[in-house]
Amino acid sequence: MTNSDATATTDQNPTTPGAEPATSGSQFTRRDVLAGVAAGAALAVPTIMPGLAFGRDGKVPPSEKINLGVIGIGPRATYVLTSMLGLKDVRCVAITDVQKSRREAGKALVDKLAGNTDCKLYRDMREMLARKDIDAVLVATGDRWHTHASILAAEAGKDVYCEKPCGLTIKNVQDLAATMKKTGRIFQAGTQRRSVPQFQTAVEMARSGKLGKLDTLYASVYMPELGNTWLPGEPTPAPDDCDWNLWLGAAPWRPYNPAYVAGKWRGQFDFESGARLLDWGAHTVDLCQWANDADGTTPIEFEPGKTGITCRYANGVKLFLDFLKTPFGDRSPNWITKLGLCPVKFVGSQGSVEVGDDGIEVKMGEVVTPTEKVTRIRGIDAQTHARNFFDCVRSRKPTITHPDVMLHSHIASFAASFSWILGRKLTFDPVKNEFVKDAEANSLRSRPERDCWA
Repeated sequence: MTNSDATATTDQNPTTPGAEPATSGSQFTRRDVLAGVAAGAALAVPTIMPGLAFGRDGKVPPSEKINLGVIGIGPRATYVLTSMLGLKDVRCVAITDVQKSRREAGKALVDKLAGNTDCKLYRDMREMLARKDIDAVLVATGDRWHTHASILAAEAGKDVYCEKPCGLTIKNVQDLAATMKKTGRIFQAGTQRRSVPQFQTAVEMARSGKLGKLDTLYASVYMPELGNTWLPGEPTPAPDDCDWNLWLGAAPWRPYNPAYVAGKWRGQFDFESGARLLDWGAHTVDLCQWANDADGTTPIEFEPGKTGITCRYANGVKLFLDFLKTPFGDRSPNWITKLGLCPVKFVGSQGSVEVGDDGIEVKMGEVVTPTEKVTRIRGIDAQTHARNFFDCVRSRKPTITHPDVMLHSHIASFAASFSWILGRKLTFDPVKNEFVKDAEANSLRSRPERDCWA
């Protein structure tokens, strides 16, 4: 329903790159039938698509393809959608965007790849979500719409692949996770580095004890910022060209300026998650959570400093969020830039491993191994992650970045950003998901929202 991310180079949501079965209240689709759902049954029987369902030469009969709808079609969405349409059992049947130019560009892409003109266009996602033939949606809007679009899709009986960050607030991601549990829809957060081999290898080294007892985890994040600069108001375009009210969604109203819909919403607190910290933190903090076997919890202390934020888990492991001055400018000295974007580092008593989009480096004692013998793909690659999502759409099994994974890594990132915003150490209760005896910090867990778009 909104324009998707406009920047296409830095993985701020751009081109860099479990749920229970559906309840009887959901709309069953061909996918449910393929998964073994008997008509009128309250629960689906999880089954994998049998190989015989695929035709000769690996072709998939049209009746057995997963029908995908897209919400928000900008650079990041275009990249991910192209990856998804490289999968033989997926087809895009609908695109929603509030900008006419983006809708039409998306359709041109899909029509070319599909060799037909079947893809339909919508300005309002609610019209698209009313279609019973759509099985799953890709949500790739700007941050401000991720939660609400995903919730509306799940309530309409669709499975959801949502780009990160998945919400503007802690309450947003809590509501999103709760909705996925209530509706039984399959959910995948677009933190695709969990599906990338070199990151998986680094995490396994940390979890298996190869590095010894874990001591410190390092996550690269952007230098936070609190932008609140209104661009000069310009005449609001006709809704069919750009529906400004729907573009804003639940975010606070401000006058229209074309630069916002072209990507200048970035750096604005009203439109972005966690003072920009979640741009990379949704990836890097998530990987550190995974390495520490902490997918169901968060750190309990957050303390800001000049070069980063120091966090501590209940098990004593430290997490340091290392500020990058600019996406491609000077980095903190401890980051090896040759390893690519979104680097993380795991340090144990016996050794360390550092990994980024383009490589992995292991140090055991004084011996440095530039690359482990592991298959590497660029961390921006979304196809393997998408394959996991669509396999789970069929099997009804949890994805690799299911709602609980998303929830706790996002909460950890938000809590860290709040310590920076307030400029002081915060203590957090990961069971209650609230700050200890700190009303001001707790007030940041949610924001007022407009409802006039509804």
